[in-house]
Amino acid sequence: MSFGLERIPDQLGYLVISEDGVLASAGELENDEHTAGVIMQMMRTACRFRLQGAAEPPFKRMSEDYVYTVTVSGQKVFVVKRQNNHREPVVV
Repeated sequence: MSFGLERIPDQLGYLVISEDGVLASAGELENDEHTAGVIMQMMRTACRFRLQGAAEPPFKRMSEDYVYTVTVSGQKVFVVKRQNNHREPVVV
């Protein structure tokens, strides 16, 4: 029930969360109910701040040393933890 998240390159762990709690987890996020709760609260808070007339959430990423990629699909929240690889901007 990993939904293919274990195949994501450089992933350090993942969570699949619903309103009922953690459905699946692995790696550094395995059985991490605390992080799941924090991420769900962050998502609820961030989704409340919508720009006037904007259809999409007003954020793309919330990160520091790690990137937590969060995707909402149906009634599930998919979270993948990856190392944040800081890249220099491409100058064209």
